[in-house]
Amino acid sequence: MSHRTENTIRILAEEQADDMEQILTAYLEQLGSRKRLAPNTMDGYRRDLADLIRCLQQMGISELSEVRPHHLSAYMAQLRGKARSNATVQRRAVSIRTFFRYLADQGLVAVNPAMSIEAPRNARQPPRVLSEDEAVKLLESASADTPAGIRDRTMLETLYASGVRVSELLALDTSHVRVELGLLVCTGPGGKERMVPISSVCAEWMLKYVREARPKLLRQDKPQSALFLNHLGSRMTRQGFWKRLKQIAAEAGVDAEITPHTLRISFASHLLARGADLHSVQEMMGHAVSASTQFYQPAVKARLKEVYERAHPRSGRDH
Repeated sequence: MSHRTENTIRILAEEQADDMEQILTAYLEQLGSRKRLAPNTMDGYRRDLADLIRCLQQMGISELSEVRPHHLSAYMAQLRGKARSNATVQRRAVSIRTFFRYLADQGLVAVNPAMSIEAPRNARQPPRVLSEDEAVKLLESASADTPAGIRDRTMLETLYASGVRVSELLALDTSHVRVELGLLVCTGPGGKERMVPISSVCAEWMLKYVREARPKLLRQDKPQSALFLNHLGSRMTRQGFWKRLKQIAAEAGVDAEITPHTLRISFASHLLARGADLHSVQEMMGHAVSASTQFYQPAVKARLKEVYERAHPRSGRDH
Protein backbone atom coordinates (compact mmCIF):
# COMPACT_ATOMS: atom_id res chain seq x y z
CA MET A 1 0.00 0.00 0.00
CA SER A 2 1.33 3.46 -0.87
CA HIS A 3 2.14 5.92 1.93
CA ARG A 4 0.01 8.46 0.12
CA THR A 5 -3.09 6.26 0.29
CA GLU A 6 -2.51 5.29 3.93
CA ASN A 7 -1.95 8.90 4.96
CA THR A 8 -5.09 9.99 3.14
CA ILE A 9 -7.21 7.52 5.08
CA ARG A 10 -5.65 8.35 8.44
CA ILE A 11 -6.04 12.11 7.92
CA LEU A 12 -9.70 11.60 7.11
CA ALA A 13 -10.12 9.65 10.33
CA GLU A 14 -8.21 12.15 12.48
CA GLU A 15 -10.16 15.13 11.19
CA GLN A 16 -13.45 13.29 11.71
CA ALA A 17 -14.39 14.21 8.17
CA ASP A 18 -15.18 10.57 7.44
CA ASP A 19 -16.49 11.41 4.02
CA MET A 20 -17.76 8.05 2.82
CA GLU A 21 -17.16 8.60 -0.86
CA GLN A 22 -13.60 9.81 -0.32
CA ILE A 23 -12.84 6.84 1.92
CA LEU A 24 -14.31 4.53 -0.71
CA THR A 25 -12.08 6.08 -3.38
CA ALA A 26 -9.00 5.67 -1.19
CA TYR A 27 -9.97 2.10 -0.31
CA LEU A 28 -10.38 1.10 -3.94
CA GLU A 29 -7.03 2.68 -4.77
CA GLN A 30 -5.21 0.58 -2.18
CA LEU A 31 -7.20 -2.52 -3.09
CA GLY A 32 -6.18 -2.22 -6.72
CA SER A 33 -2.50 -1.66 -5.93
CA ARG A 34 -2.31 -4.40 -3.28
CA LYS A 35 -4.25 -7.21 -4.95
CA ARG A 36 -3.69 -6.31 -8.61
CA LEU A 37 -7.31 -7.18 -9.39
CA ALA A 38 -8.68 -7.30 -12.91
CA PRO A 39 -10.46 -4.13 -14.12
CA ASN A 40 -13.83 -5.90 -14.22
CA THR A 41 -13.39 -7.05 -10.62
CA MET A 42 -12.48 -3.54 -9.52
CA ASP A 43 -15.53 -2.15 -11.32
CA GLY A 44 -17.67 -4.70 -9.47
CA TYR A 45 -16.32 -3.59 -6.08
CA ARG A 46 -16.84 0.05 -7.01
CA ARG A 47 -20.47 -0.46 -8.11
CA ASP A 48 -21.33 -2.61 -5.11
CA LEU A 49 -19.94 -0.23 -2.51
CA ALA A 50 -21.18 2.91 -4.22
CA ASP A 51 -24.67 1.44 -4.15
CA LEU A 52 -24.26 0.66 -0.44
CA ILE A 53 -23.16 4.22 0.33
CA ARG A 54 -26.15 5.66 -1.55
CA CYS A 55 -28.45 3.47 0.49
CA LEU A 56 -26.75 4.44 3.78
CA GLN A 57 -27.07 8.12 2.91
CA GLN A 58 -30.80 7.59 2.27
CA MET A 59 -30.98 6.13 5.78
CA GLY A 60 -29.55 9.39 7.11
CA ILE A 61 -26.05 8.08 7.76
CA SER A 62 -23.24 10.50 6.94
CA GLU A 63 -20.28 8.74 8.55
CA LEU A 64 -19.15 5.14 8.24
CA SER A 65 -18.57 5.06 11.98
CA GLU A 66 -22.35 5.35 12.40
CA VAL A 67 -23.07 2.13 10.48
CA ARG A 68 -24.52 -0.65 12.60
CA PRO A 69 -25.36 -4.29 11.76
CA HIS A 70 -29.07 -3.51 11.38
CA HIS A 71 -28.27 -0.93 8.68
CA LEU A 72 -26.43 -3.56 6.64
CA SER A 73 -29.18 -6.12 7.29
CA ALA A 74 -31.72 -3.62 5.96
CA TYR A 75 -29.60 -3.06 2.88
CA MET A 76 -29.33 -6.80 2.20
CA ALA A 77 -33.09 -7.19 2.68
CA GLN A 78 -33.60 -4.37 0.20
CA LEU A 79 -31.46 -6.20 -2.36
CA ARG A 80 -33.47 -9.38 -1.91
CA GLY A 81 -36.68 -7.36 -2.21
CA LYS A 82 -35.54 -6.10 -5.59
CA ALA A 83 -35.43 -9.74 -6.74
CA ARG A 84 -31.67 -9.69 -7.12
CA SER A 85 -30.19 -13.11 -7.86
CA ASN A 86 -28.54 -15.05 -5.06
CA ALA A 87 -25.22 -14.66 -6.86
CA THR A 88 -25.58 -10.85 -6.91
CA VAL A 89 -26.52 -10.70 -3.22
CA GLN A 90 -23.60 -12.98 -2.35
CA ARG A 91 -21.17 -10.79 -4.29
CA ARG A 92 -22.44 -7.66 -2.54
CA ALA A 93 -22.00 -9.37 0.83
CA VAL A 94 -18.38 -10.21 -0.01
CA SER A 95 -17.69 -6.62 -1.10
CA ILE A 96 -19.20 -5.24 2.09
CA ARG A 97 -17.37 -7.65 4.39
CA THR A 98 -14.04 -6.87 2.71
CA PHE A 99 -14.63 -3.12 2.90
CA PHE A 100 -15.59 -3.04 6.57
CA ARG A 101 -12.87 -5.48 7.58
CA TYR A 102 -10.34 -3.05 6.16
CA LEU A 103 -12.01 -0.07 7.83
CA ALA A 104 -11.88 -1.88 11.18
CA ASP A 105 -8.21 -2.71 10.66
CA GLN A 106 -7.52 0.97 9.95
CA GLY A 107 -9.47 2.15 12.99
CA LEU A 108 -12.10 3.97 10.93
CA VAL A 109 -14.87 2.00 12.63
CA ALA A 110 -14.72 0.91 16.25
CA VAL A 111 -16.58 -2.36 15.66
CA ASN A 112 -16.96 -4.15 12.34
CA PRO A 113 -20.74 -4.07 11.62
CA ALA A 114 -20.43 -6.54 8.74
CA MET A 115 -19.27 -9.49 10.82
CA SER A 116 -22.76 -10.97 11.08
CA ILE A 117 -23.95 -10.10 7.59
CA GLU A 118 -25.60 -13.05 5.88
CA ALA A 119 -26.15 -13.82 2.22
CA PRO A 120 -28.30 -16.58 0.71
CA ARG A 121 -26.58 -19.69 -0.48
CA ASN A 122 -26.93 -20.64 -4.09
CA ALA A 123 -29.61 -23.27 -4.40
CA ARG A 124 -28.26 -26.42 -5.95
CA GLN A 125 -30.02 -26.73 -9.27
CA PRO A 126 -31.38 -30.10 -10.37
CA PRO A 127 -29.11 -31.60 -13.02
CA ARG A 128 -30.10 -31.87 -16.66
CA VAL A 129 -31.90 -35.19 -17.18
CA LEU A 130 -32.68 -36.62 -20.60
CA SER A 131 -36.17 -37.86 -21.27
CA GLU A 132 -36.35 -41.56 -22.14
CA ASP A 133 -37.01 -40.65 -25.77
CA GLU A 134 -33.99 -38.33 -25.84
CA ALA A 135 -31.80 -41.04 -24.34
CA VAL A 136 -32.84 -43.54 -27.00
CA LYS A 137 -32.40 -40.95 -29.75
CA LEU A 138 -28.89 -40.17 -28.52
CA LEU A 139 -27.87 -43.82 -28.34
CA GLU A 140 -29.23 -44.64 -31.77
CA SER A 141 -27.48 -41.63 -33.32
CA ALA A 142 -24.06 -43.20 -32.76
CA SER A 143 -23.18 -44.68 -36.14
CA ALA A 144 -22.32 -48.36 -36.01
CA ASP A 145 -20.80 -48.50 -39.50
CA THR A 146 -17.19 -48.32 -38.34
CA PRO A 147 -15.15 -49.82 -35.49
CA ALA A 148 -15.04 -46.37 -33.85
CA GLY A 149 -18.80 -46.02 -34.26
CA ILE A 150 -19.43 -49.39 -32.63
CA ARG A 151 -17.14 -48.35 -29.79
CA ASP A 152 -19.01 -45.06 -29.33
CA ARG A 153 -22.40 -46.79 -29.31
CA THR A 154 -21.14 -49.36 -26.80
CA MET A 155 -19.76 -46.68 -24.50
CA LEU A 156 -23.02 -44.73 -24.56
CA GLU A 157 -25.05 -47.89 -24.00
CA THR A 158 -22.79 -48.77 -21.06
CA LEU A 159 -23.16 -45.35 -19.43
CA TYR A 160 -26.93 -45.41 -19.76
CA ALA A 161 -27.29 -49.06 -18.79
CA SER A 162 -25.06 -48.98 -15.72
CA GLY A 163 -24.85 -45.39 -14.46
CA VAL A 164 -21.09 -45.66 -13.98
CA ARG A 165 -18.96 -42.53 -13.76
CA VAL A 166 -17.08 -41.60 -16.93
CA SER A 167 -13.80 -42.20 -15.07
CA GLU A 168 -15.00 -45.72 -14.22
CA LEU A 169 -16.06 -46.32 -17.81
CA LEU A 170 -12.69 -45.30 -19.20
CA ALA A 171 -10.83 -47.36 -16.59
CA LEU A 172 -12.56 -50.59 -17.60
CA ASP A 173 -10.32 -53.41 -18.78
CA THR A 174 -11.48 -56.37 -20.82
CA SER A 175 -11.24 -58.52 -17.68
CA HIS A 176 -13.82 -56.30 -15.95
CA VAL A 177 -16.64 -57.36 -18.28
CA ARG A 178 -18.85 -60.36 -17.44
CA VAL A 179 -21.11 -60.30 -20.46
CA GLU A 180 -22.52 -63.77 -19.80
CA LEU A 181 -23.61 -62.58 -16.35
CA GLY A 182 -24.66 -59.11 -17.49
CA LEU A 183 -22.22 -57.46 -15.08
CA LEU A 184 -19.32 -55.01 -14.98
CA VAL A 185 -16.68 -54.72 -12.28
CA CYS A 186 -16.06 -51.03 -11.59
CA THR A 187 -13.51 -49.34 -9.38
CA GLY A 188 -14.89 -46.19 -7.82
CA PRO A 189 -13.42 -43.45 -5.62
CA GLY A 190 -11.06 -44.76 -2.97
CA GLY A 191 -10.40 -47.94 -4.98
CA LYS A 192 -13.71 -49.45 -3.92
CA GLU A 193 -14.92 -52.14 -6.32
CA ARG A 194 -18.56 -52.86 -7.06
CA MET A 195 -20.51 -55.11 -9.41
CA VAL A 196 -22.86 -53.22 -11.72
CA PRO A 197 -25.56 -54.87 -13.84
CA ILE A 198 -26.00 -53.99 -17.50
CA SER A 199 -28.99 -54.50 -19.77
CA SER A 200 -29.25 -57.26 -22.34
CA VAL A 201 -29.08 -54.63 -25.10
CA CYS A 202 -25.86 -53.26 -23.63
CA ALA A 203 -24.46 -56.79 -23.33
CA GLU A 204 -25.15 -57.38 -27.02
CA TRP A 205 -23.31 -54.20 -28.01
CA MET A 206 -20.45 -55.12 -25.70
CA LEU A 207 -20.07 -58.49 -27.44
CA LYS A 208 -20.23 -56.85 -30.85
CA TYR A 209 -17.57 -54.34 -29.85
CA VAL A 210 -15.21 -56.91 -28.31
CA ARG A 211 -15.53 -59.36 -31.19
CA GLU A 212 -15.72 -57.03 -34.20
CA ALA A 213 -14.50 -53.51 -33.41
CA ARG A 214 -11.88 -53.71 -30.68
CA PRO A 215 -9.55 -56.06 -32.63
CA LYS A 216 -9.47 -53.47 -35.44
CA LEU A 217 -8.66 -50.64 -33.04
CA LEU A 218 -5.99 -52.65 -31.24
CA ARG A 219 -2.42 -52.07 -32.39
CA GLN A 220 -0.15 -55.10 -32.47
CA ASP A 221 2.73 -52.98 -31.22
CA LYS A 222 0.59 -51.63 -28.38
CA PRO A 223 -0.96 -54.51 -26.47
CA GLN A 224 -3.65 -53.06 -24.26
CA SER A 225 -5.79 -54.38 -21.45
CA ALA A 226 -8.04 -51.33 -21.78
CA LEU A 227 -11.56 -52.13 -22.94
CA PHE A 228 -12.23 -48.96 -24.89
CA LEU A 229 -9.50 -47.87 -27.32
CA ASN A 230 -8.95 -44.75 -29.39
CA HIS A 231 -7.69 -44.55 -32.98
CA LEU A 232 -4.09 -44.86 -31.73
CA GLY A 233 -4.80 -48.15 -30.03
CA SER A 234 -4.45 -46.57 -26.58
CA ARG A 235 -6.98 -46.27 -23.79
CA MET A 236 -9.75 -43.84 -24.65
CA THR A 237 -9.30 -40.50 -22.89
CA ARG A 238 -11.92 -38.37 -21.18
CA GLN A 239 -11.32 -35.55 -23.67
CA GLY A 240 -11.61 -37.89 -26.62
CA PHE A 241 -14.86 -39.39 -25.42
CA TRP A 242 -16.31 -35.99 -24.52
CA LYS A 243 -15.57 -34.74 -28.04
CA ARG A 244 -17.31 -37.74 -29.60
CA LEU A 245 -20.30 -37.36 -27.28
CA LYS A 246 -20.79 -33.72 -28.25
CA GLN A 247 -20.64 -34.64 -31.92
CA ILE A 248 -23.18 -37.44 -31.48
CA ALA A 249 -25.48 -35.21 -29.40
CA ALA A 250 -25.37 -32.52 -32.09
CA GLU A 251 -26.23 -35.06 -34.78
CA ALA A 252 -29.10 -36.35 -32.64
CA GLY A 253 -30.44 -32.85 -32.08
CA VAL A 254 -30.12 -33.33 -28.31
CA ASP A 255 -28.97 -30.58 -25.92
CA ALA A 256 -25.48 -29.49 -27.00
CA GLU A 257 -24.46 -29.14 -23.33
CA ILE A 258 -24.85 -32.85 -22.67
CA THR A 259 -21.96 -34.50 -20.80
CA PRO A 260 -21.15 -38.08 -19.81
CA HIS A 261 -22.60 -37.23 -16.39
CA THR A 262 -25.94 -36.47 -18.08
CA LEU A 263 -26.29 -40.14 -19.00
CA ARG A 264 -25.35 -41.21 -15.47
CA ILE A 265 -28.01 -39.08 -13.82
CA SER A 266 -30.56 -39.95 -16.51
CA PHE A 267 -29.93 -43.64 -15.70
CA ALA A 268 -30.69 -42.97 -12.03
CA SER A 269 -33.72 -40.77 -12.65
CA HIS A 270 -35.30 -43.17 -15.09
CA LEU A 271 -34.84 -46.13 -12.74
CA LEU A 272 -36.32 -44.20 -9.82
CA ALA A 273 -39.21 -42.91 -11.92
CA ARG A 274 -40.05 -46.50 -12.93
CA GLY A 275 -40.17 -47.68 -9.35
CA ALA A 276 -36.65 -48.84 -8.52
CA ASP A 277 -35.91 -48.51 -4.82
CA LEU A 278 -33.51 -45.81 -3.72
CA HIS A 279 -31.08 -48.16 -1.96
CA SER A 280 -30.57 -50.33 -5.06
CA VAL A 281 -29.90 -47.31 -7.28
CA GLN A 282 -27.54 -45.97 -4.63
CA GLU A 283 -25.57 -49.24 -4.72
CA MET A 284 -25.40 -49.29 -8.51
CA MET A 285 -24.16 -45.71 -8.68
CA GLY A 286 -21.57 -46.24 -5.97
CA HIS A 287 -22.92 -43.50 -3.72
CA ALA A 288 -21.75 -43.68 -0.13
CA VAL A 289 -24.87 -41.90 1.16
CA SER A 290 -28.44 -41.96 -0.07
CA ALA A 291 -28.64 -38.14 -0.13
CA SER A 292 -26.45 -38.13 -3.25
CA THR A 293 -28.90 -40.42 -5.03
CA GLN A 294 -31.99 -38.55 -3.81
CA PHE A 295 -30.78 -35.50 -5.68
CA TYR A 296 -31.38 -37.38 -8.94
CA GLN A 297 -35.06 -38.15 -8.38
CA PRO A 298 -37.02 -34.99 -9.25
CA ALA A 299 -39.01 -37.01 -11.80
CA VAL A 300 -40.21 -39.35 -9.08
CA LYS A 301 -42.48 -36.73 -7.52
CA ALA A 302 -44.33 -36.32 -10.79
CA ARG A 303 -44.63 -40.10 -11.10
CA LEU A 304 -46.01 -40.45 -7.56
CA LYS A 305 -48.69 -37.87 -8.33
CA GLU A 306 -49.60 -39.77 -11.49
CA VAL A 307 -49.78 -43.09 -9.63
CA TYR A 308 -51.92 -41.52 -6.90
CA GLU A 309 -54.39 -40.00 -9.34
CA ARG A 310 -54.66 -43.28 -11.22
CA ALA A 311 -55.02 -45.48 -8.17
CA HIS A 312 -56.83 -43.57 -5.40
CA PRO A 313 -60.62 -43.97 -5.53
CA ARG A 314 -61.17 -40.34 -4.45
CA SER A 315 -58.62 -38.72 -6.74
CA GLY A 316 -61.26 -37.28 -9.01
CA ARG A 317 -60.20 -39.12 -12.16
CA ASP A 318 -63.48 -41.06 -12.36
CA HIS A 319 -65.80 -38.50 -10.78
